[in-house]
Amino acid sequence: MTEAGVENWETKYRVLTPVTLDSKNEEYTRFDKYKSKYMGRYNSVDQSKTDMSYAEFGALVTAQEYSFKNGDILTGTVVQYDGPQKAMVEVGAKTAAVLPLREATIAPLGDGETIATFVDVGEQYEFQIVSDSRDDGQVTVSIKKIMYAKAWETLSEWYAEDPVFEAEIVQVNRGGAIVLVEGLRAFLPGSHIMGSGGASEAMIGKKIPLKFLEVNQEANKLVVSNRRAVIEHSMASIKRGDVYDGTVTAVKPYGAFVEIMGMSGLLHISQISYDRVEDLDATLACGMAIKCMVIDHDKAAGRIALSTKTLEPEPGDMLRDPNRVFSLAEETAAKYHARVEAEKIAREQAAKEMVLGLGDSLGSLESVLDPSEPQLDPDSE
Repeated sequence: MTEAGVENWETKYRVLTPVTLDSKNEEYTRFDKYKSKYMGRYNSVDQSKTDMSYAEFGALVTAQEYSFKNGDILTGTVVQYDGPQKAMVEVGAKTAAVLPLREATIAPLGDGETIATFVDVGEQYEFQIVSDSRDDGQVTVSIKKIMYAKAWETLSEWYAEDPVFEAEIVQVNRGGAIVLVEGLRAFLPGSHIMGSGGASEAMIGKKIPLKFLEVNQEANKLVVSNRRAVIEHSMASIKRGDVYDGTVTAVKPYGAFVEIMGMSGLLHISQISYDRVEDLDATLACGMAIKCMVIDHDKAAGRIALSTKTLEPEPGDMLRDPNRVFSLAEETAAKYHARVEAEKIAREQAAKEMVLGLGDSLGSLESVLDPSEPQLDPDSE
């Protein structure tokens, strides 16, 4: 410890050197004054007979003092709760550090959650310093900052692997929706939501499959897509001609949107029944469970075309008795496929006969125009 350091320590604690002498010419500090007045006579200590002097003790204390700065990561022990909003953490400083509730987790706080929800007294955790030491040496620490950094690291790895994952929608706005991915808020554009009308309040709390569009920690930008996840994976199982259970999610003047296997398909008004549909709302309603056939799909664009008229036992049954259509859907679909196959074979047979007939005609023409027979020269007389 330097001389300047000793002087500073003496100035701070005022116990190394006497500031006055008593009647017996003994060391007598200001502390001794007050102690003798209020607590009795102070027994002076012969420092030559002790293991260390005041100066040596001061140097030892100084050497043990910790210096903390923002961003430092250290291990600490939760020693007690200080009300529902914060905990005291032993990190080796002069006084216990403070862990506020807002810094205890990366997840949104729920109703009734307190600091005890996230940390236990007596347990050790990693903390990051988020404020400089105050005069009394107390610092503020955070678990949230560490979780935040680890979440970005995890998502960067996911982005490289490009998997399909599920996340919960926590908020919607005019541009799309906000989802939570590993505790981080990601933006889901409305144009990348499979369905009829983009984001809606009814989607809040729902988990949907997603893939990443952009992961940029420096710009604090996280963008995801539901459409990409569905197109690249779920659509692989959709087959033309198959019958699926579905739920009507929206009714529009031009038809209805139906959710099948977590994807949204369009049941156009022209594909509802062989008879003319005069009142679509009287035939289909939101939330109605139906059966429908996939008649076409575009995997690149994520579009699915559906039909119920192909499932009608008799033309107009969807308008008169839709339950009959749904109960006989598989049987009617089999008949429909058989009819389509028969029509295909008939067309192929007709085309074949046409080609054969054309061949016969050409053969007859060749026999009429046999090159072995002499031909009249139009220029001959």
